[in-house]
Amino acid sequence: MTLKQSLTFASLTAICATTAMAQDLTPVSFGTNWLAQAEHGGFYQSVADGTYAECGLDVTILPGGPQVNNRALMLAGRIDYHMGGDLLQAFNAAKEGIPVVAVMAAFQKHPQVIIAHPGKAKTFEDLTDLTLLIGDNGYASYYQWMIAQYGFTAEQRQPYTFNPAPFIADEGAAMQGYLSSEPYVIETEAGFVPDIFLIADAGYSTYATTVETMADTIAEHPEQVKCFVEGSIAGWYNYLYNDNADANAMIMEANPDMTQDKIDFAISKMLSEGIVDSGDALELGIGAMTDAQITDFYTKMVEAGVIEGDLDFSAAYTTEFVNAKYGMDLR
Repeated sequence: MTLKQSLTFASLTAICATTAMAQDLTPVSFGTNWLAQAEHGGFYQSVADGTYAECGLDVTILPGGPQVNNRALMLAGRIDYHMGGDLLQAFNAAKEGIPVVAVMAAFQKHPQVIIAHPGKAKTFEDLTDLTLLIGDNGYASYYQWMIAQYGFTAEQRQPYTFNPAPFIADEGAAMQGYLSSEPYVIETEAGFVPDIFLIADAGYSTYATTVETMADTIAEHPEQVKCFVEGSIAGWYNYLYNDNADANAMIMEANPDMTQDKIDFAISKMLSEGIVDSGDALELGIGAMTDAQITDFYTKMVEAGVIEGDLDFSAAYTTEFVNAKYGMDLR
């Protein structure tokens, strides 16, 4: 065999091996709950660096958005996994008898914040002296907890229209926001750095950015679920602490409105505020969920009148695939 023939044979062998590996991968679809952003970075990381592929999955990420309901697609059997919001979704699924199960929590803290003008509130309790711009969904959930826990009132709340202009114009107002979104807009467009109060630090103890799947998927494909969860955990460690350039490129390709400066701001906030890697995750690994914290949040929602007090929510989540300290060496 000549050198040329040897090289040709080697190339064909490599192509065949790559094709065979691709054919051996199990196609899996994961729908996010919004447009691609740094808050989804760990999942994009594991697609970009081949972590999912290493344990046998060919993962396709399907971005959400204002006209996309990926959770409904999962319920209809058209996608395999979905990015949930917080534990209220899990509780509501249990209430409705829907066999959706949360298998990990990417965020130990909910990134919901209350934003105030500089110096207008020194503590979370001080926000009770301000007019609060809160949207309808927030009013029906965490604001009810704020009323029960801290004495906020329905009268001081004004509807938030997702336009920060009324807040910017009124120093006596505070408004809801997402940790990495509205504060950045205010800094860059209004020219001042607002004070930020993370509701998680005030005691709103839900996990967030959960990974959900159907109960049948867990029963029929537990190894697939294990691979997806552990791949996602490793992805979050690598995204936060290692080279995330390829994942960011994927995010910006999927969402043309996303820019590197926005990504950098979001990552810095996730790190500084311990959104992903804090609390139980420090001991049990990213993705951690515990019965104690879930029960604590449920109790708070019952006391706030958001959830019924006789709900059996145990089927709405499982800790089978988390809490094993997986990936902590990547930190």
